[in-house]
Amino acid sequence: MCLIAWNWQPASPTPLLLIANRDEFYARPTEALHGWPDAPILAGRDLQAGGTWLGISRSGRLAALTNHRDPANVKTNAPSRGELVSGFLNSSTSARDYLDTLARSADRYNPFNLLVFDGAHLMGLESRHAKVMAMQPGIGAVSNADFLTPWPKLAHLSGSLQKLLAQQHPSDAQLLALLHNPRLAADADLPATGIPLALERALSAAFVALPDYGTRACSVVRFEADHISFLEQGFDAHGSTGIRQLTASVPTPSRQSAAR
Repeated sequence: MCLIAWNWQPASPTPLLLIANRDEFYARPTEALHGWPDAPILAGRDLQAGGTWLGISRSGRLAALTNHRDPANVKTNAPSRGELVSGFLNSSTSARDYLDTLARSADRYNPFNLLVFDGAHLMGLESRHAKVMAMQPGIGAVSNADFLTPWPKLAHLSGSLQKLLAQQHPSDAQLLALLHNPRLAADADLPATGIPLALERALSAAFVALPDYGTRACSVVRFEADHISFLEQGFDAHGSTGIRQLTASVPTPSRQSAAR
């Protein structure tokens, strides 16, 4: 997962709206959005390591992951970061407790940012700093740097989401259109992350399309008063592979409290 934006409005009928792009090599085996047979999880699945990049649980939880781009500090034998998403979704631990515990061992993994929602609290962890933070209401975003770092594609996506929300209740098609944006940043605005300039330029788009690597999934997740909807549009090297949408009932307050 390389780009996530959200609108966190805890007192509203739609407390959380999240949109995200997952960028990955086309050759990496992946299963599209589905209900997992071995866990109460709705998500796509990385068939190479077994975890996921974005998912919800039938108990009303959400987790999403981005990698922190740092090619000079990659551990070849580190465990898969995708297990951190499924681990949270499979647990009943509060967002704060899960991230506080994870922060103490986050250096086992290659650098990452993890966003989690336990039904009441939206929180994030920056692994490089072992920093746990509560997200403030409103628009937020993260890419392959720390939370809210204003990389061009992050600033453009979060700004576009804010404008769309100010005008109307956005449709899935309108939200997907934000994620489909292929616009490249100007060279002067590019971050310096240690990769070649041509690659830095290509990765500056919200929607990435390289010969062997690109945006594999565009996702829209809505937490409504009585249900959660999760839409995923998949892609491969040849274009869209179709859209899947699943829904889950929101637990009653008593069940949600018990889950935490």
